[in-house]
Amino acid sequence: FTGADLENVLNEAAILAARADKKEVAMDEVEEAVDRVMAGPEKKSRVINDREKQIIAYHEVGHAVLSQVLPNADRVHKISILPRGLALGYTLQLPLEDKYLMTQGQSVDQITVLMGGRVAEELFFNEATSGAHNDLERATDLAKRMVTEFGMSALGPRTFGRHDRQIFLGRSMGEMKDYSEQTADAIDHEIARSINDSHARAKTVLEKNRTKMEEIAKGLLDGSIKTN
Repeated sequence: FTGADLENVLNEAAILAARADKKEVAMDEVEEAVDRVMAGPEKKSRVINDREKQIIAYHEVGHAVLSQVLPNADRVHKISILPRGLALGYTLQLPLEDKYLMTQGQSVDQITVLMGGRVAEELFFNEATSGAHNDLERATDLAKRMVTEFGMSALGPRTFGRHDRQIFLGRSMGEMKDYSEQTADAIDHEIARSINDSHARAKTVLEKNRTKMEEIAKGLLDGSIKTN
C-alpha cells in the first residue's frame, strides 16, 4: 500500500469501529478495511445461486492450493467467496518479505496460480466460466512481459518493442515495433506456450490435491472454515 492507501484503510477501520460503538480500532476492523480498500465493500444485496457459489468456491480454492504448493508463490492470507465490488470472490496472497525483483521461477509460478481458478472449474464442473477473465488477462500480460521485456523465453535475453514514453496532447503511450512479422509470430508462440504450460502444470497439481480441494470448498460453503 502507498501512504494514501494506508490512510484510507485506517479511516475505514475507524468508521467500522465507531459503527460498532467501540472505543478502539482492533485488527478485525483493520482486516475488513483492507478488504474494502482492495476489493470494495461487501455486496450483501447480491443474490448468488447455489451452483454459482460452488463454482466461486472451487475457483478460489484452485488459486489457494497452488499458492501453498508451488515453491515460488506468495502464501495465502485470505480466501473470500463473498462478493465485493466487481469481484464475486478473491484469494489474497501476501509475500513474507518485501520484494523488488521477480525471478523467472516466481513469474512462472504466478502465472500458474492465476490459471488455478479456470483449471478448478474445468476439473469439477467440466466447463469454463467468465469468472476467470481477470486471471487470464493478468496471466497473459505477465507472460508477454516475460517474453518482450524480461528476456525470459526461448527467444533469448533481449527486449522486443520500444515504448514511446513521451505523451503528447491527444496521444496515449504506445509501443513501436522494432521486429519483423516472423518475430511477432515467435513472440505469440512463446506467450501461448507459457500460458498453456502453466495451465497443464496447474491441472497436474490440482488433480493430485483433488480431495483436499473438495474438503476446503465444502468448508467455505458451509461456514465451517473461516475465510481468513
